[in-house]
Amino acid sequence: MDVDLRFTDKEITAWGGMGIMKRMLGHLGFAAALTNAGLPQPGSNRGYCPEQLITQFMLSVWCGANRFEHGDVTRYDPVLKRVFGFTRMANFTKVGREGARGYLSEQAAGSRRCDR
Repeated sequence: MDVDLRFTDKEITAWGGMGIMKRMLGHLGFAAALTNAGLPQPGSNRGYCPEQLITQFMLSVWCGANRFEHGDVTRYDPVLKRVFGFTRMANFTKVGREGARGYLSEQAAGSRRCDR
């Protein structure tokens, strides 16, 4: 994996190393594995893809979150949102609530595919 270090006028974030983690996930085919895992999709147009919720949770843990409430630190980072290709990021209250209700169970399945 080649890493190019240079000065830039672009926005930077304290979690700039997450770009390397994004490359690692891409190299592993993580997004394709989640997509092919048959995870149920949200039932409304306001729902989040389970693939995004899982990736966003991992991103927050990598950035040091050790509680669901700490996940909001990464939620409001525009650079991380752009690096991972999310149009919007979920509130971690939602992630915790949906996880507790069995978001990844068959009962939560919907027919819509979601966009990132």
